Amino acid sequence: MAVIEVAVPDIGDFSDIPVIEVLVRPGDTVAKDAALITLESDKSTMEVPSPAAGVVKSLGVKLGDKVSKGTPILTLDAADVGAAPPAPGAAAPPQDKQPPSVSETPETAQPATAPTAAESGATSNTPPADPVPSPVNHHAGPESHPIAPPERIDLPGFRKAHASPSVRKFARELGVDRSDVRGSGPKERIVVEDVQAYVKEALREGPAADAKNVAGAGGPAGLDLLPWPVVDFAKFGAIEVKPLPRIKKISGANLHRNWVTIPHVTQHDDADITELEAFRVRVNKENEKSGIKVTMLAFMIAAVVTALKKFPDFNASLTGDSLVLKKYFHIGFAADTPNGLVVPVIRDADSKGVLAIAQDMAALSAKAREGKLGPGDMQGGCFSISSLGGIGGTYFTPIINAPEVAILGVSRSQMKPVWDGSQFVPRLLLPMSLSYDHRVIDGAAAARFTTCLGAILGDLRRAIM
Repeated sequence: MAVIEVAVPDIGDFSDIPVIEVLVRPGDTVAKDAALITLESDKSTMEVPSPAAGVVKSLGVKLGDKVSKGTPILTLDAADVGAAPPAPGAAAPPQDKQPPSVSETPETAQPATAPTAAESGATSNTPPADPVPSPVNHHAGPESHPIAPPERIDLPGFRKAHASPSVRKFARELGVDRSDVRGSGPKERIVVEDVQAYVKEALREGPAADAKNVAGAGGPAGLDLLPWPVVDFAKFGAIEVKPLPRIKKISGANLHRNWVTIPHVTQHDDADITELEAFRVRVNKENEKSGIKVTMLAFMIAAVVTALKKFPDFNASLTGDSLVLKKYFHIGFAADTPNGLVVPVIRDADSKGVLAIAQDMAALSAKAREGKLGPGDMQGGCFSISSLGGIGGTYFTPIINAPEVAILGVSRSQMKPVWDGSQFVPRLLLPMSLSYDHRVIDGAAAARFTTCLGAILGDLRRAIM
């Protein structure tokens, strides 16, 4: 048989229709009626079928071209159609053209004896009675689980996924739920490469990803999140790539877990520290020879201990359905280092005065900057304080340091006019931001806690009452 030229057939009143998928390449063998390209107008999506079986010799269109009736698509050599039938037990050739790179990708290759949906007589909306074994199971090991069973293809999200019939068939045969796949084609259309990338990522994460999502294992079970976007930033301009510091890698994973799994609520308030700041300045002058410098954070740690004694639910941890109330007071504070934030812990802060707390803070901060903090220096915390007072800002939302149930954030104090009943007077106000676990603490308790803490900071004599 001779080489024939395949052109765009009559597509109605449409013209200049963009090509959104090219499903074959030179050298591919196609069956009659197999899809060659996919076109998409403003109203519909259509596939152009092959008028005969044969081998693709050359392509006349590429992705993004606009075509009309009669536009040449490719040349087809029908001389090699008479191939010998497959041996008994071998997989029959698919009725639809498989996406071009399926056979070249080991991660997504079909088992030789697995029947396709077309061979089992299934329609595009009905899963086969005997589902095709997912290749994910064959390559990810016995502990892995299939990405998504074919039965899910009737879910609304699956039906709404934007993909051509051939890509839908490809995804169905791999057991991939299209609603989980982010499309990279025009108008976020799912193409073959998107399905392959999804399967490869699932194979790479495999059991580790499943372990993260086991209910009760501490992971955010049931979060059906979109995959992280993969962007070639270099095509937009100059870039520099540098590794993330080890501390940020470790803390980042913990912060992500804490933010996702703990229902955060943040209570904002101001504390009048006018007298406390004046007292702090006097203390530092009196102890100038000793070398001990008392910061406002040292006073805050002492004040927080007093508040925790009045509100024990803030000095607790949630374990399953039980609340563990702690009788000790180990307070963590965020220390800034060249490699990122760390949280050393002042142990038994309830038994120490402000000067002793200041000494411990100075020693731990020095170890943190030198990278010499040991595990024992950062464990056992009951409550944490993150202070941005030396930098600036007003209010923020600190992330709770699990398994604690609350964290206090403080910003730079500012002189503001405050009405004293008869006139405005200048007062030094400290912005406070209390983030708390709403499963343990309600809004009323949080407001009482910040009010109590503000009163203690306003008059330290309340700490001994």
